[in-house]
Amino acid sequence: MVRRGFWVALGLGAGATGAVVASKWARKQSKRVAPATLAREAKGGFLDLGKLVSESIAEGRQAMEERERELRAKLPASSRDDPPDD
Repeated sequence: MVRRGFWVALGLGAGATGAVVASKWARKQSKRVAPATLAREAKGGFLDLGKLVSESIAEGRQAMEERERELRAKLPASSRDDPPDD
């Protein structure tokens, strides 16, 4: 009879522990996919994307200016002073 009581108590304890752990996990998952959390993560992603785009544009402009200086340096001196035809 004592052994049966031990196993019943052990089973109840394991079941209660499993229920608590599962409840905590489910609560954590529901907070993770809450609309406010998803919106905050999306906002952060868009801000990162915007930063990358602006850095890429700045880098492109810098490369363009460097290339223009290189090309102007290759032109004859008389051509450098003439304004470009628009």
